[in-house]
Amino acid sequence: MFKVIIIFVIVMNIAGYYLMKADKNKAKKGHYRVSENTLWLVALLFGATGMTLGMKVFRHKTKHLQFKIGLPVLALIETGFIFYMLNL
Repeated sequence: MFKVIIIFVIVMNIAGYYLMKADKNKAKKGHYRVSENTLWLVALLFGATGMTLGMKVFRHKTKHLQFKIGLPVLALIETGFIFYMLNL
């Protein structure tokens, strides 16, 4: 079960990182964008660390306060929760 959880967290963070990249590319081209609800859903499903990294690397959503503050805070909470669960 431990391996499954770790793999899930890794996959969600990779997905979050590339979701930020994809949304940034769509924004540049003026195409239909990824909804903020989808971005937050991935972040809440343990993808916040990858999304925070993607936000910084691609300079995407950095002017939106909810993302600028919310994603790093959520990433810290998720990381703390994972470490807590690993130490049980």
